[in-house]
Amino acid sequence: MWNQVTQFQFFGNNGVDYLIALLIFFGLLIGLKIFRHILFSRLALIAKRTTTVFDDFLLSVLKDLKPFFYSSIALYFSLRSLNLNDTIDKYLGIFIMIILVFEGIRAAVKIVGYFTYQAIKKDNNDKQAKASVKTLNIFVQVILWSFGSLLILSNAGVNVTSLIAGLGIGGIAVALALQNILGDIFSSFSILIDKPFQTGDYIKVGNDTGTVEKIGIKTTRLKTLDGQTLIISNKELTTARVENFKQMEKRRAVFSLGLVYQTSQEKLELVPKLIKEIVESQAEAELDRCNFKSFASFSLDFEIVFYAKVASYNEYLEVLEKVNLAIFKRFKEAEIEFAYPTNLQYIKQD
Repeated sequence: MWNQVTQFQFFGNNGVDYLIALLIFFGLLIGLKIFRHILFSRLALIAKRTTTVFDDFLLSVLKDLKPFFYSSIALYFSLRSLNLNDTIDKYLGIFIMIILVFEGIRAAVKIVGYFTYQAIKKDNNDKQAKASVKTLNIFVQVILWSFGSLLILSNAGVNVTSLIAGLGIGGIAVALALQNILGDIFSSFSILIDKPFQTGDYIKVGNDTGTVEKIGIKTTRLKTLDGQTLIISNKELTTARVENFKQMEKRRAVFSLGLVYQTSQEKLELVPKLIKEIVESQAEAELDRCNFKSFASFSLDFEIVFYAKVASYNEYLEVLEKVNLAIFKRFKEAEIEFAYPTNLQYIKQD
């Protein structure tokens, strides 16, 4: 029996060579499974001791390696122990390269998606974050598979220099054709990661204002005070000057009061005190200054500046209304008259 095994010849290898290759295959397969079990057990213990979720994610990426991957590694090294001709050896190298590139790209896409999801989800809803990650994964896969394909072809002996040049020219043509769309898409990632504004923020873009309803892949939707939906391209939002009122802790109010010229000096001196009492009586208001500013054509003008300690524009208007009503009431009680446009005509009689 042993003599038959040693005398067996096939493709330049005898039966002993094939038995050794078979032992290497099963030995490596069992060894890799044992190593996988020990490694995952250790990593699982480490993951339980930490509060971060990245190690759990990394463990899930490693666990996602299919049994076919381990079998391919074992098959590759077992066949390498045999005397193979150049053609078989070449295709064997291409085979293992495809396996490694495929699994490497799968892992890389998951890692990029994980970090992107974590960065976007901090201040955005889960649905929006997942949609952004899904779009980004398409671009990542296209880029990685392009490089991976070139790597496989290069190992297969294909001259990829001319191919790279052709892809470069084609890529430029595609980029020029899709530059507006790609600009909006990359701008959306810039908005979601840099977070100049978020869903629910009240912003101003140029002369337009509104509440951010949705940050999409290509456009962002605002709900204006009139109830209309305003759609703005993401590229415009990243190049325009955007004012975000969500981060405001207080709003500044500046207005003037005009009093008639018949107002006495005592009442003029009383005005700053009355304004201070009125503003400070409002819990949401904080006086900055009140000054007799100028002698206008028909009035004595006071400039009042105070801060409404609210973020919402509607709440700011409510505070301003309370202050104005209180000023009207107190000035009437103090018999201080507001000015209005008047003309005095003097008629000379002979």
